[in-house]
Amino acid sequence: MKILFMGTPDFAVFSLDALTEAGEDIIAVVTQTDKPQGRGYVLTPSAVKRRAQELSIPVYQPKTLRDEAFAELLSALDPEMIVVAAYGKILPENVINYPKYGCINVHGSYLPKYRGAAPMQRAIIDGEEYTGVTIMYMDVGLDTGDMLAREEIAIGPDDDFEVIHDRIGKTGAALLVKTINDIKDGRAVREKQDDSLSTYAAKI
Repeated sequence: MKILFMGTPDFAVFSLDALTEAGEDIIAVVTQTDKPQGRGYVLTPSAVKRRAQELSIPVYQPKTLRDEAFAELLSALDPEMIVVAAYGKILPENVINYPKYGCINVHGSYLPKYRGAAPMQRAIIDGEEYTGVTIMYMDVGLDTGDMLAREEIAIGPDDDFEVIHDRIGKTGAALLVKTINDIKDGRAVREKQDDSLSTYAAKI
């Protein structure tokens, strides 16, 4: 199965590495454009770009996903599945609906709680004892798509963001590989989210 991977920060590297180690065919990576960082505002590539280059995977950094240029790139790459992990931009409907096996997302919460940009941070701030990770089909809503797999993850009293970030990243990566295998074998079961239980994790 030809997979197009879309992600940007360290969180997404866990999933990219897991897919690579599992032998999946990652045809290309799409990540955000290099951003100025530090006192010198030096243009710095994303963690996913750096890792993809180490793995010799082609990298694309479109400024927008909504123009004809990206539509042509998508058609040329012709992925059978798109995997998204913390890409950082909302995907337009034509991108979500393109691949034969769907567009799936690794989301850092136990959905439907903490939809939005900062689910891990908000769970810690709110004093939750548990959070989780969800593998889901993407749709045009904000983290509203059907769920494929979820796993709860405990938040200890002394756990900070870095600890929870890495725990969710590693757990989500393993769950992603299992879920893709389930999709290939026809074992995957879609579960609709209960919107009445949803909460919003606003950007920090």
